[in-house]
Amino acid sequence: MADRDASLSGLTPEEAQEFHGVFMTSFIIFTVIAIIAHVLVWMWRPWLPGPDGYTSLDQGVQFAATFLTSIVT
Repeated sequence: MADRDASLSGLTPEEAQEFHGVFMTSFIIFTVIAIIAHVLVWMWRPWLPGPDGYTSLDQGVQFAATFLTSIVT
């Protein structure tokens, strides 16, 4: 019969604590980078409409479409 003290992951408690520490550190670093990226993108081009509504978005889409068609043709 299997040992009663064995965990489902097969890690010892010390290994599990070490893995948890590495995982939490990586998760926090990823979250901080994602927050910084979202703030920078928001400063560059807000994704909620401003006082003019979505008209500025329409101009950006037209510019992108013109640019992409010039590349394709």
